[in-house]
Formats: sequence, structure tokens, C-alpha cells
Amino acid sequence: MNPSTLIGILASVVLLGMVIFYTAVDPSLFLDVPSILIVLVGTLAATFISYPLKEVVRIFGLILTVMRNEKLYTQHDLDELIDISRLWLRGDIRAVETALERVSNPFLKTGVQLVIDLTPEEEILELLHWRISRMRAREHAEAQLFRVMASYAPAFGMVGTLVGLVNLMFLLGDGDMALIGQQMAFALMTTFYGVLFSNLLFKPVAVKLERRTEQRLVLMNMVLQGVSMMSQKRSTAMMRETLNSFMVKHQDEINDGNNR
Repeated sequence: MNPSTLIGILASVVLLGMVIFYTAVDPSLFLDVPSILIVLVGTLAATFISYPLKEVVRIFGLILTVMRNEKLYTQHDLDELIDISRLWLRGDIRAVETALERVSNPFLKTGVQLVIDLTPEEEILELLHWRISRMRAREHAEAQLFRVMASYAPAFGMVGTLVGLVNLMFLLGDGDMALIGQQMAFALMTTFYGVLFSNLLFKPVAVKLERRTEQRLVLMNMVLQGVSMMSQKRSTAMMRETLNSFMVKHQDEINDGNNR
């Protein structure tokens, strides 16, 4: 499992557990199945209305993607690209094709294949830019799906609150305080679950997917630059230095951080 996701899940469970255990008269009162169903079923129903079926059914797979510790083999792809470029500069086409068969990154494989097929650089870059744009649009839509669900959940929490308040109005004349208290608790619990699902499930998943897209874009742009340099037959030393710049994190190009 992704370490940050695991930490977030554990922290949220511990926080909610402590708050409920130390503040609630009866912690079991916070487990209200009707309130949960109103929020979840209502949110899913609105999502099905808003999106095509093939997009909605991917929700559970995307949640698993966020929980999985997905690795981007940036350094591995960089090394493969440089090794292939070195073979290309030597003119060893057969060795390039053999090395290309071992490449697992389909974006990298496509770019290199176009280079060895002597495709003009402008056409290569046009195709790769199109694939980057398509990936960005698709994954943006996936993250947006969860942002929409995050906006629906509190709204259906308010629906449950209104249902509880309507029932409460009918009970005021009877003066049965036990029933009045139950309806008031139901009204508040649905709002609680709506806010909870929105801010501890749907929004975090959307942010995680957006961050995942940003990381994948960095890798794809690194490959794009490397393929362009390979097409221009730039030196492998220049290529390595250029591609390493894509991997540098939090490096200040002006100040190395030493006090003077």
C-alpha cells in the first residue's frame, strides 16, 4: 500500500476513534446505517446520472490505484533511453531493436521506434505531444469525477438532515422527547457523514490522482525530450545531463543553500 495513503487512513481512524470514544455518551450512536446509505447511495445515484456508466464503474479501480504503492521507474527509463541512444549513435540498429524489445514503458518504446524508423522529428514530437495531452485529459476527468462526488456528499447529508427535521416537526406536538432526540440525532448524523465522506475520501482521492498525473507528466516529458535529442543525435553526455534535470527535486539553481 502507498505509505502516505496508509498513514492518512490510520491517522483519520485514530482521530475519529478518539473523538467519538472520549466525547460520545454512547459511541455506537455514531454508527447510523440509514445516514450512511442516504449519503453514499445518493452520491452514487447522482454520479451515475452525471457520468456515463463506463466512467462510473472505474471508481473502485481508481481507489485501489490510490491505495497501491505505484512506482514510476524514472531512473530506469532514463538509463534505458541513454543506453539505446548510445547504440543509435554507433549505428548499431540491430542492437537498438534488441534493446527496445526489453523496454516496458510503452511511451518510451513508441518514441524510440519512430526514431529508428527515421520518422521526422516534428512528426515524432507531434504524436508524443498528442499522447501526453490525451493522458492528461483522461486522468483529469478521473480526478474530476471524485471532486464531483465530494460536492454531492455534503448535499445528500443535508437531504438527510431535512428528512430528520421534517419528522421532528411532526413529533413536536406529541412531546415524546425520546423520539424527538432520535430524529434530531438522525438529522445531524447525515450531515456528519456527508462532510466525512467528502473530506476524508472523495477529495483526498482526487488530489492523489492529480498528483499522480503530475508525476507521470514529468516522466513523459523527460522521455519526450530524450527522444527529441536522440533524433537529433545529440551526445549521450548531454542527454544524461538534460534528462537528469527532470529528476532534480527542490534544487535551487542559484543558491546551494550554504550560508555565506
